[in-house]
Amino acid sequence: MLTNTRRNAWVDDAVRAIEADATRSADTHLHRLPLPPAWGIDLYLKDESTHRTGSLKHRLARSLFLYGLVNGWITEDTTIVEASSGSTAVSEAYFAQLLGLDFVAVMAASTSAEKIELIERFGGRCELVEDPGTVYTVAERIAAESGGHYMDQFTYAERATDWRGNNNIAESIFEQLAAEPYPIPTWVVVGAGTGGTSATIGRYVRYHRHASQLAVADPEGSAFLPAWQAWNDGGDPAAVVGSPSRIEGIGRARPEPSFVPSVIDAIAQVPDGASVAAMRHLACRFGLSAGPSTGTNLWLTWQLIASMVARGERGSVVTLLCDSGERYRRSYADQRWLAGQEIDPAPYEGVIDAFLASGAWPAASAEPSANH
Repeated sequence: MLTNTRRNAWVDDAVRAIEADATRSADTHLHRLPLPPAWGIDLYLKDESTHRTGSLKHRLARSLFLYGLVNGWITEDTTIVEASSGSTAVSEAYFAQLLGLDFVAVMAASTSAEKIELIERFGGRCELVEDPGTVYTVAERIAAESGGHYMDQFTYAERATDWRGNNNIAESIFEQLAAEPYPIPTWVVVGAGTGGTSATIGRYVRYHRHASQLAVADPEGSAFLPAWQAWNDGGDPAAVVGSPSRIEGIGRARPEPSFVPSVIDAIAQVPDGASVAAMRHLACRFGLSAGPSTGTNLWLTWQLIASMVARGERGSVVTLLCDSGERYRRSYADQRWLAGQEIDPAPYEGVIDAFLASGAWPAASAEPSANH
């Protein structure tokens, strides 16, 4: 009889440590933003910046570590390697430090300095590459050379998280809405970086037979919108090629393996300048600090609410506050940096305030593509 003797007490202790860390943590806040009462619409922001590692990716990193541990991929001397645009690497560095493991993040050289500092603060090492498209192969090479484990969030994000529940983000949102006037939201709006969050929420909604619809906000040039369109038209989403996103954390040059177009009800491209304008508006009008991916979510959220107002439809809408604006003080919050990236929020500033005053969205703004 052959037996596997590799499982050891360290893995048991590692799983226990991660579970204990989660037990010590309270859930993230669900903010309600005030809207004109006559509309009969409630808007909520799920504030993922309040996680210990400061972003939505804390949940994903926890799931990826547990997935790697129970599959036998992570042991007590494994070097953890990840390809990331920053936030996932910050969260994975935290969990690697919790378990006493070495961690290497492979990221684009354009990643915000604040994120690099956070990774290093949690004991990680950053490998910066000039071409964002090479992060995958460089991460694979480093893992192979070190005998480590490449976490590969872009492949495993949609399968490492239990979409039926188990304290995932969808379950958290719906539990926190239970006592609200409209506990089943008309829309849930998210961005896509790996596609894991949209896959989890879309599957959860269908599994629990909720009437909610899922919308994805995609930055300029990203492959997710055309991949969704290709799937909707009967084509091959994997064949789509986009360009690197200028909005950190979301949008990709290729449709990642974790992106599941079939669970998405609507998708829209958001101009990069609009993402920054919406990020700024959230801070100025509502006093909530957030990064540019939150602005991308909000720009589409406001359009969907405008459509509900136009139809006289009442209900609730939920979107995500992905991380804090403190991570972008030297980038998206810096006008000179924006100019260097050719991102101009000026044409979009004032649009949201005008909408909140009138209830009407400018006709020139594109409506999201909807599932046939």
